[in-house]
Amino acid sequence: MTSITQIVGFGGLVMLGAMSPGPDFAVVVRRAAVSGRGHGMAAAAGIAVGVAAWVVAAATGIAALLAASAMAFTVVKVVGAAYLLYLGVKALRSALREGGELRLDVPDPGRRSSWAAFVEGLLTNALNPKAALFLVALVPQFVGSGAAVQDMLALSVVALAGTAVWFMMVANIVGALRRLFARQAVRRVVDGLTGLALIALGVRLAASTRP
Repeated sequence: MTSITQIVGFGGLVMLGAMSPGPDFAVVVRRAAVSGRGHGMAAAAGIAVGVAAWVVAAATGIAALLAASAMAFTVVKVVGAAYLLYLGVKALRSALREGGELRLDVPDPGRRSSWAAFVEGLLTNALNPKAALFLVALVPQFVGSGAAVQDMLALSVVALAGTAVWFMMVANIVGALRRLFARQAVRRVVDGLTGLALIALGVRLAASTRP
């Protein structure tokens, strides 16, 4: 049985992992800046669900199989890198596209619904094998090989909540500044920087090897 102390410690480590700069952060910032607070929070929710799913996969050994299999790791790595490159290129195209100022009551035409932003966040996290490797190393420190269902559920809920709290806070801070981001020049800078960051992260992921 996982103790309260272990759960709190696990939650703290997951939050530290979430705070590390990466594709999840870039996606939430761009969604909140371009499409508003609601879309940023939807992307944050998708990322949190992805983290919770990786926790369950790590606790059940599925993520360990991924980490141990060179082929499975490569497939997830290539697909994940391709998705990051796709998001990065879209952001750069948006930065270079001519147009007027963003109207605050109209969502970004490339992301018309919160559901699309949620899926974007979910896929960004779920297609990141680095998340699997992090949790494969972390989760076994808090649950044994024969982890009880309630332990897995407790850790996944804590991971979901901790990740959601951090990224929704980021989405709210960026969303609160949306009038600034609504300016065409500022929006292009945000799109350009996040696009370059996502492309760099995609290239880095594609070039990475299993530790």
